[in-house]
Amino acid sequence: MSTSSPSHPTRVALVDAYSMGNQLVPALQRQGAECLHVRSLNPDIHTVKLKFPEGFIADIRHDGDVAATASALREWGVSCVLAGGESGVELTDQLSAALGTPGNGMTRPASRRDKYEMVLALRDAGMVHAATIVSSDADEIIAWAEANTGYPIVLKPVASSGRDNVVACASAEEVRASHRRITSTTDRVGKPNTVVLAQEFLDGDEYFVNTVSRDGMHHTVEIWRYHKRRIAGGHTIHDYTEPLAPDDPKAGRLETYAHQVLDALEIHNGASHAEIMLTAKGPVLVECAGRAGGGVVPEILSRGLGANQIDLLALSAARPDEFNRLPTSVFRLLRHTRFVNLINLADHGIAPSHEAMAAIRALPSCAHVVLIHQEGRPLTRTVDFATQPGYVFLISDDLAQLRADYRKLREIEEDLYTGSPDRQPAEGVSP
Repeated sequence: MSTSSPSHPTRVALVDAYSMGNQLVPALQRQGAECLHVRSLNPDIHTVKLKFPEGFIADIRHDGDVAATASALREWGVSCVLAGGESGVELTDQLSAALGTPGNGMTRPASRRDKYEMVLALRDAGMVHAATIVSSDADEIIAWAEANTGYPIVLKPVASSGRDNVVACASAEEVRASHRRITSTTDRVGKPNTVVLAQEFLDGDEYFVNTVSRDGMHHTVEIWRYHKRRIAGGHTIHDYTEPLAPDDPKAGRLETYAHQVLDALEIHNGASHAEIMLTAKGPVLVECAGRAGGGVVPEILSRGLGANQIDLLALSAARPDEFNRLPTSVFRLLRHTRFVNLINLADHGIAPSHEAMAAIRALPSCAHVVLIHQEGRPLTRTVDFATQPGYVFLISDDLAQLRADYRKLREIEEDLYTGSPDRQPAEGVSP
């Protein structure tokens, strides 16, 4: 049944809307748009378990035939296709190209998912990039590291996301062990890791830059600095994240570099999340995703920054002319904000209940709490985003209060994940 009448509202298709795509549906509806969902063949095995949003006027299962899925969307009069999560990035690009709707360049589309192709795209654009090799042979990586970069080096799946199996290796023995572990697992969309990507260890502070683009014009929505800690096994986990002011000199350097990355990767439309290390030689890309950043709570971000990526992405799809009139940097700092990753340092634990989180919710600067795992479920040690118990937004006009609340949160957390005989006190807590 065709529903492509010119009288219908703007219709936007979301591919794999299991994570931040949950937030896009109401944002698009507020702009007067209707939403269709497309289920890819290989959704993220972690986010697919999350609550599926309501509000779609159709749910289309892609069976591998891009032309057929594009035809179905054309029948519905879809004018824009957006990635609802990392697993939807490639299919979003393919469908946009097939439909002729605003999308990204298709000269080297793999560069927006394959981290090695990503580095090659930067190299070919003449941009600073990390020394990188990809191999199915651990000994080849070892020989490369010892001849070129030295240790430590960082190993990860070539299409990693959410920091799955990202590990720093300080010796040949650690490289072999990590290579063996990575190649014995699948990535977050269930595909086997047949090769491993290795990169030089970038020394510096890490930031992320979230943007929304339309027709090649990039708008920066937020810039945050990661504060991390090293834990046993070579893992580096995120502790907390804080935003930069748009007039911070570092913000300008990061924004310029991030926009150059988008051009090199041919990201012309939609959201992006670029992780960048600010090193002694300047900004260097860690990786860039062609979708919105994770852990998004739009209304909370707007309280602290005056804007958020989800609402801007919806505006770009539904009202592009209005979106294009926005300044290059859309955000500003309204209040002190800290995004705190909950961390379970023990080998075992139990996901806390709503009641157990009461002491954290009572902190004066606590603005929002998200628990990722169902109450009472077993927890493993936190080594990446998928294994963290959840996260907390702290927002305050008083920076001293926010910092005090952060320290109190970490104290509460020492006994929060009950049921583990191996409970350890929190380590490396920052001020």
